[in-house]
Amino acid sequence: MSSDIAIKVDHLSKCYQIYDKPRDRLMQMLMRGRRQYYREFWALKDVSFEVRKGECVGIVGRNGSGKSTLLQLICGTLRPTCGHVITSGRIAALLELGSGFSPEFSGRENVYLNGCVLGLSRAEIDARFDTIADFADIGAFMDQPVKSYSSGMVVRLAFAVAINVDPLILVVDEALSVGDELFQRKCFSRIEAIRRTGATVLFVSHSGVTVVDLCDRAILLDGGDLLTVGRPKRVVGSYQKLLYAPAQKREAIRASIAGARFEDEGAAFVADPFGGILGESVACGGSEEIFDSGFIPQSTMVFESRGAHIGDARIFTLDGRQVNGLIRGRRYCFRYDVRFERAVTNVRFSMLIKTGTGMPLGGGLSAASQDEGLSVVEAGEGFEVDYFFNCHLNPGVYFVNSGVFGCDGSNEEVVLHRKADVLAFRVLPVPGSRATEIVDFGFECSWSVNG
Repeated sequence: MSSDIAIKVDHLSKCYQIYDKPRDRLMQMLMRGRRQYYREFWALKDVSFEVRKGECVGIVGRNGSGKSTLLQLICGTLRPTCGHVITSGRIAALLELGSGFSPEFSGRENVYLNGCVLGLSRAEIDARFDTIADFADIGAFMDQPVKSYSSGMVVRLAFAVAINVDPLILVVDEALSVGDELFQRKCFSRIEAIRRTGATVLFVSHSGVTVVDLCDRAILLDGGDLLTVGRPKRVVGSYQKLLYAPAQKREAIRASIAGARFEDEGAAFVADPFGGILGESVACGGSEEIFDSGFIPQSTMVFESRGAHIGDARIFTLDGRQVNGLIRGRRYCFRYDVRFERAVTNVRFSMLIKTGTGMPLGGGLSAASQDEGLSVVEAGEGFEVDYFFNCHLNPGVYFVNSGVFGCDGSNEEVVLHRKADVLAFRVLPVPGSRATEIVDFGFECSWSVNG
């Protein structure tokens, strides 16, 4: 294995034997393989990938896709049926809720138990205990049996131990989702700090925003198969496309994702000094908006239709000029067309503005609730949807999603159609601007001498 690789997964498969009745397990043992009393369930099928040292990789997929099984195989708590895993360095893992903790032991005793399992001496655990206790922040419960803890307290303690053993590889399952928002933010901040030390992070999450925001790459699993690996924005988009696909089209979409090739994902764009993504032709700032016909996103993802189809999308100034080079502080109209292929009810339209990495910045709905949407739309009807917005974004490149929701024969609202990255726009440079980061809040700074 190369010296810059932290995790190498090579043709990894895991098969479980499913018995319908307890006696079948005994019969299988007695027959010594002459007859099969079980069904095979392949949780993972021939999965291969590598994770470089210092990289953060997210794993996404529907429930039952094999994500947790993969993490357990990497951590060594499961044995593969075929293939193998090679890791480099100490692994700290936060897998199933409470795994590795004895419910009868106190939190303090479990800290020492887990520390020993992870290879720390008692003296090393003594030196880190106060830091672990401060991060967990469970107070007097540290000396109470873990069986008396809430699920959030278990995660707090488990994560506090995992991140304070100086891991070279940190593996985290969806367990963090049970923590409160403040604790989650503290955890992700600590994950970022661990990454800056050169450690590798591998984690499962159902939150596409978290994966896009935190990860360098992402992996999409489905039905035990690895469908695609690549940029988080693209992989999460593929996951959402599969997740919201009609049942009858899911296999075709699955095959298209698995068959797609993205050898050079960055070829169509180059880095922008403002932190966004620019096309090959870069416009200079000025006092007027511009329209660049060649500035077209290469990352547009069209979701499967459930009775509606979104057409062209454009941005206009208030006097009707089409633009994609915007001036900060002005007001614009984002417009897209929708045509309905069958009758639907409770229709709502939506839009979302994102950064170049896919982080959502803000969006809107045409109605606050399903009941306030268009009550009935007939087959063949078309709409022109206008969203007016104030541009408070700092110079850079941004992407827009468009969507339409409604009910197609039931009271349950579904996505009738969606286009991710349907349009890209650039906010032009502002000479002499002192605003930083993504959004311009109109800050003004003043100071005076005090003493």
